[in-house]
Amino acid sequence: MLFDDVKKRMMAAMKAHNTVEKEVLRTAIGEITATGGPTHDEIVLAVLRKLLKSNRDTLALATDETQKSTLLQEIAVIQDFLPKAMDPAMMVDVLAPVADAIRAAANEGQATGIAMKHLKSVNAVVESSDVKAVVSKIRA
Repeated sequence: MLFDDVKKRMMAAMKAHNTVEKEVLRTAIGEITATGGPTHDEIVLAVLRKLLKSNRDTLALATDETQKSTLLQEIAVIQDFLPKAMDPAMMVDVLAPVADAIRAAANEGQATGIAMKHLKSVNAVVESSDVKAVVSKIRA
């Protein structure tokens, strides 16, 4: 299970005295177990995605170089546990069957909705910012 992998990695970080990795994984474990329910992989992935988004948002606002460095390290640790997102070039190929529908959509939001629906139907792991960029490219 993914939860066990997170715990093992936290223990290894503790032994290696890697404070940044230990703390971000400790935070993740705390969030995962806070519900008191089972620790299925879906729950673990949802928590890790939430932490990743939070760190990226904070990084965008950070001005202190030390804080930025710490956030980048935390982001790298979290990303190690998440499935790799599809790159935009591959996304264009996957969206080819619905490209006409994306172009015909009344606005950018509807076009993105069509793209997301198709990507979910093929179980693609994507970043929303990449989807928006690809949809804009297809509609151009």
